[in-house]
Amino acid sequence: MGSMPPDNLPLRAPSRRADPASSPRDPARARALRELRAGLTSRPRTLPSKYFYDAAGSALFERITALPEYYLTRAEDALLRRRAPEIAASTEAQELVELGAGAATKTRRLLDALREQGTLQRYVPVDVDATMIARVEQDLAVLYPGLRVDGVAADFIAEPLKMPGLGWRLVALLGSTLGNFAGSQATQLLSALRPVMGPNGRLLLGVDLVKDEAVLHAAYNDAAGVTAAFNRNLLRVVNRRFGANFDPDAFAHLASWNRRARRVEMHLVSREAQKVEIASLGLTLSLRKGERLRTEVSCKYTRRSLQRLLGRAGLTIQRWMPAEDGSFALALIARV
Repeated sequence: MGSMPPDNLPLRAPSRRADPASSPRDPARARALRELRAGLTSRPRTLPSKYFYDAAGSALFERITALPEYYLTRAEDALLRRRAPEIAASTEAQELVELGAGAATKTRRLLDALREQGTLQRYVPVDVDATMIARVEQDLAVLYPGLRVDGVAADFIAEPLKMPGLGWRLVALLGSTLGNFAGSQATQLLSALRPVMGPNGRLLLGVDLVKDEAVLHAAYNDAAGVTAAFNRNLLRVVNRRFGANFDPDAFAHLASWNRRARRVEMHLVSREAQKVEIASLGLTLSLRKGERLRTEVSCKYTRRSLQRLLGRAGLTIQRWMPAEDGSFALALIARV
């Protein structure tokens, strides 16, 4: 529980839009509340990055991927276009499970290659945004007639995925999503993916590589301010789901490179001393002017650092596929 702030700090009016679909007795809801409280009362304060992706956040992220500064999507798509046939031939996957699928735009390189290979029977897009899952199912029914598409709206981080397999499985975690987990969290995530892969399955990772700091700064601080809007939208999601009264306009966007940890850290910075109430937690935050809420980390890798991380989870790099300019890589992973 946060300490009560001085009386002279501005107090936002409490939000009345707590998530009506979730009961306090619901285990998932209880876990979300514990997670939110732990983040907001820690130092530094943090907010769960998974709340970026409501319908508005997903649309903003789609805009981010098209920005000239944001190299990641273009680099990964170019690699998938070139390497998808090789990946399909080496895995012969009967089903493709994609974690954090979003609009499944780049995934179509893999779907095309696996269909050409003649092995693909099912595609399972997994995403926290149920609206996006419904859109993907609808789009792919038209583009890939006869392909079984079983979308799953779930938080694959919070709960282990349990799904019966059709046979050889390729699990895809693209878009540098792994980079959003640091230290033990990254190890736990990869360890949880071992049973999803199955004994003979493969994991395809999209990993962003260490590079010039100026390139990273531009990618996360775009001139059009789309990333800033995406960052602040997280507060709207927290307001809606947890009865909070964050004022997004009272926070500035900040993304900076942590050289020692080899990661970009994204924050929301309080523009003024203020109090914020989170009704679902019975918590009042006292924020100083300039105080930061960390909303995301984005770790960058070398092949060596990635292999060390994978080794802690009982996994190993089977095939390393870097971009020619060294900006990004695809890594096909097997169980040890």
